[in-house]
Amino acid sequence: MIDSTNVFDLFKLDDRVALITGGSKGLGASIGMAYAQAGASVVINSRSQEDCDAVAKEIADETSARTLGIAADVTQEDAVDGLFGKVTEEFGRLDVVLNSAGINIRHPIEEFSFEEYKQVIDINLTGTWLCCRAAGRIMKPAGTGAVINVSSTLGKVGLEDRSAYTSSKSGVIGMTRSVAKEWAEHGVRCNALCPGPFLTEMNKPLLNQPERVSKLIRLTAMNRWAEMHEIKGAALFLASDASSYVTGSELYVDGGWTC
Repeated sequence: MIDSTNVFDLFKLDDRVALITGGSKGLGASIGMAYAQAGASVVINSRSQEDCDAVAKEIADETSARTLGIAADVTQEDAVDGLFGKVTEEFGRLDVVLNSAGINIRHPIEEFSFEEYKQVIDINLTGTWLCCRAAGRIMKPAGTGAVINVSSTLGKVGLEDRSAYTSSKSGVIGMTRSVAKEWAEHGVRCNALCPGPFLTEMNKPLLNQPERVSKLIRLTAMNRWAEMHEIKGAALFLASDASSYVTGSELYVDGGWTC
Protein backbone atom coordinates (compact mmCIF):
# COMPACT_ATOMS: atom_id res chain seq x y z
CA MET A 1 0.00 0.00 0.00
CA ILE A 2 1.09 3.57 -0.64
CA ASP A 3 1.99 5.48 2.52
CA SER A 4 -0.83 7.94 3.19
CA THR A 5 1.06 10.37 5.42
CA ASN A 6 0.01 13.89 4.50
CA VAL A 7 3.12 15.61 3.24
CA PHE A 8 1.94 19.02 4.44
CA ASP A 9 1.59 17.70 7.99
CA LEU A 10 5.27 16.78 7.97
CA PHE A 11 6.23 20.45 7.76
CA LYS A 12 4.04 21.64 10.64
CA LEU A 13 5.64 22.83 13.88
CA ASP A 14 2.45 22.96 15.94
CA ASP A 15 3.05 22.81 19.71
CA ARG A 16 6.81 23.06 19.30
CA VAL A 17 9.19 25.62 20.75
CA ALA A 18 11.99 27.04 18.60
CA LEU A 19 14.95 29.10 19.79
CA ILE A 20 16.78 31.24 17.24
CA THR A 21 20.14 32.70 18.24
CA GLY A 22 21.16 35.73 16.22
CA GLY A 23 17.44 36.05 15.58
CA SER A 24 17.03 39.81 15.70
CA LYS A 25 18.08 40.39 12.08
CA GLY A 26 19.06 38.80 8.80
CA LEU A 27 18.46 35.13 8.14
CA GLY A 28 17.70 34.41 11.79
CA ALA A 29 14.78 36.83 11.85
CA SER A 30 13.45 35.51 8.53
CA ILE A 31 13.61 31.93 9.76
CA GLY A 32 12.00 32.88 13.07
CA MET A 33 9.04 34.21 11.11
CA ALA A 34 8.91 30.99 9.09
CA TYR A 35 8.85 28.81 12.20
CA ALA A 36 6.03 30.87 13.69
CA GLN A 37 4.10 30.65 10.41
CA ALA A 38 4.50 26.87 10.63
CA GLY A 39 2.94 26.84 14.11
CA ALA A 40 5.86 27.04 16.53
CA SER A 41 6.31 29.24 19.56
CA VAL A 42 9.46 31.26 18.88
CA VAL A 43 12.19 32.63 21.13
CA ILE A 44 14.37 35.33 19.59
CA ASN A 45 17.88 35.78 20.96
CA SER A 46 20.57 38.38 20.32
CA ARG A 47 22.76 40.55 22.53
CA SER A 48 20.23 43.42 22.53
CA GLN A 49 17.03 42.97 24.53
CA GLU A 50 15.45 45.85 22.63
CA ASP A 51 16.14 44.20 19.27
CA CYS A 52 14.92 40.81 20.52
CA ASP A 53 11.67 42.30 21.77
CA ALA A 54 11.07 44.22 18.54
CA VAL A 55 11.46 41.16 16.31
CA ALA A 56 9.48 38.93 18.69
CA LYS A 57 6.63 41.47 18.61
CA GLU A 58 6.72 41.72 14.81
CA ILE A 59 6.50 37.94 14.49
CA ALA A 60 3.67 37.74 17.04
CA ASP A 61 1.73 40.52 15.33
CA GLU A 62 2.07 38.81 11.96
CA THR A 63 1.36 35.23 13.02
CA SER A 64 -0.35 35.35 16.45
CA ALA A 65 2.32 32.90 17.61
CA ARG A 66 3.59 32.97 21.17
CA THR A 67 6.97 34.70 21.09
CA LEU A 68 9.61 35.82 23.54
CA GLY A 69 12.81 37.85 23.28
CA ILE A 70 15.77 36.91 25.49
CA ALA A 71 19.07 38.77 25.27
CA ALA A 72 22.24 36.77 25.85
CA ASP A 73 25.80 36.68 24.55
CA VAL A 74 26.37 33.24 23.00
CA THR A 75 30.13 33.48 23.60
CA GLN A 76 29.60 33.43 27.37
CA GLU A 77 29.06 30.03 28.97
CA ASP A 78 26.89 31.26 31.85
CA ALA A 79 24.80 33.42 29.53
CA VAL A 80 24.10 30.49 27.20
CA ASP A 81 23.12 28.20 30.07
CA GLY A 82 20.89 30.96 31.40
CA LEU A 83 19.26 31.47 28.00
CA PHE A 84 18.36 27.81 27.62
CA GLY A 85 17.19 27.66 31.22
CA LYS A 86 14.84 30.60 30.66
CA VAL A 87 13.36 28.96 27.56
CA THR A 88 12.55 25.73 29.35
CA GLU A 89 11.29 27.60 32.41
CA GLU A 90 8.93 29.69 30.26
CA PHE A 91 7.75 27.01 27.82
CA GLY A 92 8.47 23.71 29.55
CA ARG A 93 10.20 22.27 26.50
CA LEU A 94 12.58 22.99 23.62
CA ASP A 95 12.16 21.30 20.26
CA VAL A 96 14.18 23.30 17.72
CA VAL A 97 17.38 25.32 18.01
CA LEU A 98 18.67 27.39 15.12
CA ASN A 99 22.20 28.59 15.79
CA SER A 100 22.49 31.60 13.50
CA ALA A 101 24.46 34.10 15.59
CA GLY A 102 27.47 35.09 13.54
CA ILE A 103 29.76 37.83 12.24
CA ASN A 104 32.16 38.27 9.36
CA ILE A 105 35.30 40.40 9.30
CA ARG A 106 37.08 40.71 5.95
CA HIS A 107 40.84 41.29 5.62
CA PRO A 108 43.77 39.59 3.92
CA ILE A 109 45.16 37.20 6.52
CA GLU A 110 48.34 39.22 7.07
CA GLU A 111 46.23 42.25 7.98
CA PHE A 112 44.03 40.41 10.48
CA SER A 113 44.57 41.22 14.12
CA PHE A 114 44.48 38.27 16.46
CA GLU A 115 41.64 39.93 18.37
CA GLU A 116 39.51 40.15 15.22
CA TYR A 117 40.20 36.50 14.43
CA LYS A 118 39.23 35.44 17.95
CA GLN A 119 36.06 37.52 17.76
CA VAL A 120 34.88 35.67 14.65
CA ILE A 121 35.79 32.26 16.07
CA ASP A 122 34.21 33.03 19.45
CA ILE A 123 30.84 34.01 18.00
CA ASN A 124 30.57 31.72 14.98
CA LEU A 125 32.17 28.55 16.32
CA THR A 126 32.47 28.66 20.10
CA GLY A 127 29.01 30.20 20.45
CA THR A 128 27.51 27.45 18.31
CA TRP A 129 29.34 24.80 20.34
CA LEU A 130 28.05 26.22 23.63
CA CYS A 131 24.49 26.30 22.30
CA CYS A 132 24.76 22.74 20.97
CA ARG A 133 25.95 21.58 24.38
CA ALA A 134 23.07 23.34 26.12
CA ALA A 135 20.57 21.97 23.59
CA GLY A 136 21.86 18.42 24.01
CA ARG A 137 21.44 18.58 27.78
CA ILE A 138 17.74 19.35 27.27
CA MET A 139 16.90 17.36 24.16
CA LYS A 140 18.66 14.06 24.90
CA PRO A 141 16.64 13.36 28.07
CA ALA A 142 13.48 14.37 26.17
CA GLY A 143 14.33 11.95 23.36
CA THR A 144 13.55 14.42 20.60
CA GLY A 145 14.76 17.62 19.02
CA ALA A 146 16.31 19.26 15.98
CA VAL A 147 19.37 21.50 16.01
CA ILE A 148 20.26 23.48 12.90
CA ASN A 149 23.69 25.09 12.82
CA VAL A 150 24.03 27.89 10.30
CA SER A 151 27.30 27.38 8.47
CA SER A 152 27.89 28.81 5.00
CA THR A 153 28.88 27.96 1.47
CA LEU A 154 32.24 29.26 2.72
CA GLY A 155 32.36 26.30 5.07
CA LYS A 156 33.09 24.24 1.96
CA VAL A 157 34.77 26.60 -0.51
CA GLY A 158 37.37 29.30 0.00
CA LEU A 159 37.20 33.01 -0.73
CA GLU A 160 39.83 35.67 -0.32
CA ASP A 161 39.84 37.86 2.79
CA ARG A 162 37.69 35.38 4.76
CA SER A 163 40.29 33.27 6.56
CA ALA A 164 38.60 33.70 9.95
CA TYR A 165 35.08 33.26 8.63
CA THR A 166 35.85 30.17 6.55
CA SER A 167 37.72 28.65 9.49
CA SER A 168 34.71 29.16 11.75
CA LYS A 169 32.14 27.91 9.26
CA SER A 170 34.16 24.82 8.32
CA GLY A 171 34.40 24.11 12.03
CA VAL A 172 30.64 24.37 12.37
CA ILE A 173 30.21 21.64 9.74
CA GLY A 174 32.67 19.35 11.51
CA MET A 175 30.97 19.97 14.85
CA THR A 176 27.58 19.22 13.32
CA ARG A 177 28.73 15.84 12.06
CA SER A 178 30.20 14.91 15.43
CA VAL A 179 27.21 15.82 17.59
CA ALA A 180 24.84 14.22 15.08
CA LYS A 181 26.63 10.92 15.73
CA GLU A 182 26.41 11.44 19.48
CA TRP A 183 22.71 12.32 19.50
CA ALA A 184 21.26 9.98 16.87
CA GLU A 185 20.41 7.13 19.23
CA HIS A 186 18.64 9.61 21.50
CA GLY A 187 16.24 10.86 18.83
CA VAL A 188 17.95 14.24 18.42
CA ARG A 189 19.05 15.43 14.98
CA CYS A 190 21.71 17.98 14.06
CA ASN A 191 22.27 19.42 10.59
CA ALA A 192 24.10 22.33 9.01
CA LEU A 193 22.31 24.92 6.90
CA CYS A 194 24.75 26.51 4.46
CA PRO A 195 23.56 29.74 2.81
CA GLY A 196 25.24 31.36 -0.12
CA PRO A 197 25.15 35.10 -0.87
CA PHE A 198 22.09 36.57 0.81
CA LEU A 199 21.89 40.34 1.04
CA THR A 200 21.85 40.44 4.84
CA GLU A 201 23.13 43.22 7.07
CA MET A 202 26.43 41.33 7.17
CA ASN A 203 26.82 41.55 3.39
CA LYS A 204 25.38 45.01 2.67
CA PRO A 205 28.77 46.73 3.11
CA LEU A 206 29.88 44.89 -0.03
CA LEU A 207 27.48 47.01 -2.09
CA ASN A 208 29.99 49.83 -1.79
CA GLN A 209 32.37 47.73 -3.89
CA PRO A 210 30.43 46.91 -7.09
CA GLU A 211 33.31 45.09 -8.81
CA ARG A 212 33.73 42.85 -5.79
CA VAL A 213 29.98 42.20 -5.67
CA SER A 214 29.90 41.30 -9.35
CA LYS A 215 32.75 38.83 -8.87
CA LEU A 216 30.99 37.27 -5.88
CA ILE A 217 27.65 36.86 -7.62
CA ARG A 218 29.27 35.31 -10.70
CA LEU A 219 30.44 32.46 -8.48
CA THR A 220 26.83 31.29 -8.28
CA ALA A 221 25.23 29.35 -11.13
CA MET A 222 22.14 31.56 -10.86
CA ASN A 223 24.24 34.75 -11.04
CA ARG A 224 22.24 36.68 -8.44
CA TRP A 225 21.81 37.42 -4.77
CA ALA A 226 19.44 35.16 -2.86
CA GLU A 227 16.22 36.74 -1.65
CA MET A 228 15.56 36.53 2.07
CA HIS A 229 12.52 34.27 1.78
CA GLU A 230 14.58 31.68 -0.10
CA ILE A 231 16.12 30.40 3.13
CA LYS A 232 12.77 29.62 4.76
CA GLY A 233 11.92 26.33 3.05
CA ALA A 234 15.27 24.72 3.79
CA ALA A 235 15.24 25.89 7.39
CA LEU A 236 11.71 24.57 7.92
CA PHE A 237 12.61 21.24 6.34
CA LEU A 238 15.49 20.71 8.76
CA ALA A 239 13.39 21.72 11.78
CA SER A 240 10.37 19.59 10.96
CA ASP A 241 9.43 15.93 10.67
CA ALA A 242 9.92 16.26 6.92
CA SER A 243 13.63 15.66 7.64
CA SER A 244 13.15 12.97 10.29
CA TYR A 245 15.75 10.70 8.61
CA VAL A 246 18.29 13.47 8.02
CA THR A 247 21.12 14.11 10.46
CA GLY A 248 24.77 15.10 10.18
CA SER A 249 24.10 16.62 6.77
CA GLU A 250 24.83 19.94 5.08
CA LEU A 251 22.06 21.62 3.10
CA TYR A 252 23.39 24.25 0.69
CA VAL A 253 21.13 27.13 -0.33
CA ASP A 254 23.70 28.83 -2.51
CA GLY A 255 22.33 29.32 -6.01
CA GLY A 256 24.62 26.62 -7.34
CA TRP A 257 27.89 28.02 -5.97
CA THR A 258 29.14 24.63 -4.78
CA CYS A 259 28.27 22.87 -8.04
